[in-house]
Amino acid sequence: MPKQQTAFVENAFERALELIRARVCASTPAGQMTSFAIAHSGGLDSTALLHIAYAYAKKHRLSLFAFHVHHGISPNADAWLEHCKAECTRLDIRFSSKHISLTGCVAGGVEQAARIWRYAALGDLCRSHQVPLLLTAHHRDDQVETVFLQLLRGSGVAGLSGMENANTAPDLLGDPSLILGRPLLDVSRADLEDFVERRASAYVEDESNLDVRYARNALRRNVMPSLSTYFPGFQERVARTAHHAQSAQRLLDEFATQDLASCLDGDGVDITRLRTLSPDRVHNLLRYWFSLRGMRMPSTAWLQEMCEQLLTAREDARVRVTHADCEVRRHRDRVFLTPRVAETSLGIGPISFRWCGEAQLHFPLYGGSLYFDEVEEGVDSSWLRGRELLLRHRAGGEKLKSAPNRHTRSLKHHYQALGTPAWERQQLPVLISDGRLLFAAGVGMNWHDFPTKRGEGISLRWKKKS
Repeated sequence: MPKQQTAFVENAFERALELIRARVCASTPAGQMTSFAIAHSGGLDSTALLHIAYAYAKKHRLSLFAFHVHHGISPNADAWLEHCKAECTRLDIRFSSKHISLTGCVAGGVEQAARIWRYAALGDLCRSHQVPLLLTAHHRDDQVETVFLQLLRGSGVAGLSGMENANTAPDLLGDPSLILGRPLLDVSRADLEDFVERRASAYVEDESNLDVRYARNALRRNVMPSLSTYFPGFQERVARTAHHAQSAQRLLDEFATQDLASCLDGDGVDITRLRTLSPDRVHNLLRYWFSLRGMRMPSTAWLQEMCEQLLTAREDARVRVTHADCEVRRHRDRVFLTPRVAETSLGIGPISFRWCGEAQLHFPLYGGSLYFDEVEEGVDSSWLRGRELLLRHRAGGEKLKSAPNRHTRSLKHHYQALGTPAWERQQLPVLISDGRLLFAAGVGMNWHDFPTKRGEGISLRWKKKS
């Protein structure tokens, strides 16, 4: 490899990493980055990344970590771990590894499970070593393969954007503050091969890369060589298309930000305002809303069906559309994204307890905490202390007096007056003492026939787990 080509690889890495570092520094309280890590499998790509990152860290006086995940799929996994550890020891790079077990594979098989658990382990290693940035060795050929795979799946602009230079991936790394960087996306695999060969660096070969049953391997070994024969240099052009798609996606996100802001009404989206938008903008807004909530992107067919139900249902209809990560509901001409609630969770039995002066008590099964606030006038604390209390879901027919000067009304009436959606009412617990309603989450204290005391009163408050 000519010396100037070696410099190209290193310069491309440095340019990309400077942009990534600026993003990291902007997101840290201290405004600076003193350390970073690379994901090191021991393969050719990550070996090149190891040496390039080592030179960069030394030049800029940064601490460099190399993290290795041992997933145990290959019989050579132990040898790969020892190879990575030895190479990092030789270069005096801080090395750390983590073993994972691919039990209970997710839908998508071993390959998808390995990816999910590998990134989760890398996120754990970043947190344990307080590293804000993790670099991977994804290069231009990986980008091209990603775009082709998304194209074959019928993906939209977001999918055809491929991989970004840097992004947060809380669903993978388990932490929204960690940044995942890919500083080699402008470098080809051939460039990395030459780079490693020039340094005579040893690397491991993962035999699974030869298995064309995996879609990415089939593209890499069978399709890409044929395309190179008839369309030389197609990789650069496909990568350029990914950049164009990224630019288009940013514009779509800007539109979605404006549309969502104009349609939001509290925690929900106003149906009347949503109807003023074109179908394409409605779909764009909803996809963006899903992404903000960290939910998987719905398919086009699912999205069309959901919009049909939401926008054409009667005003008083209780619309509920189930998604893999949430439930989409309509209430009083607003759309809400709500957590999926297992039917079994609504059948949780009553919990009996005694209050001994705690400021708060946690009830994980009911998804929240009960707070005992000291107030000027409330339930007599001496009467409440030590009394047997019962936390349970509504049984129906409960009544509550919301203030000493108010009439007693049914809980249903209170919830309707407060605009509490029906699905929330099902999950809100009530507190019972001696068979009588003392408190209802979402409404408040029952001021009917309970002893109160000025100066030493207690007011109850329920807070859902966020």
